[in-house]
Amino acid sequence: MANPLLRFISSVCVQTAVYWGNPQPDGYGGMDYNDPIEIDCRWDDSTRRITNNQGEEIVSRAEILVTQDLDDNGMLCLGTLDDLDSSQQDAPESVSGAYKIQKIDKNPLFRSTSEFVRVVYL
Repeated sequence: MANPLLRFISSVCVQTAVYWGNPQPDGYGGMDYNDPIEIDCRWDDSTRRITNNQGEEIVSRAEILVTQDLDDNGMLCLGTLDDLDSSQQDAPESVSGAYKIQKIDKNPLFRSTSEFVRVVYL
């Protein structure tokens, strides 16, 4: 039986986002990503000051509750794959509203080593 908190998180993650994972330097100053996939999320457009994964203080433009692990520096865009043309699917930097993941919070549930609450900041 799934944890009640995880069931709740899954029930509120009713929005769809496009996610580009596994960012790798392309050798020309940019990044290459895996093919985009759709993920379930709860996207909150809110600005707040955070410390990113590099220890720098930045202003985050969105806080997103997700149900799976995502990669640092991966990219997210609220919407579906059908909203994008094939050139945008191959180049997330060209998508208006696609942003780099600046910070990931992954916290274990109480008394659990295998179940987590995940929040990413853009």
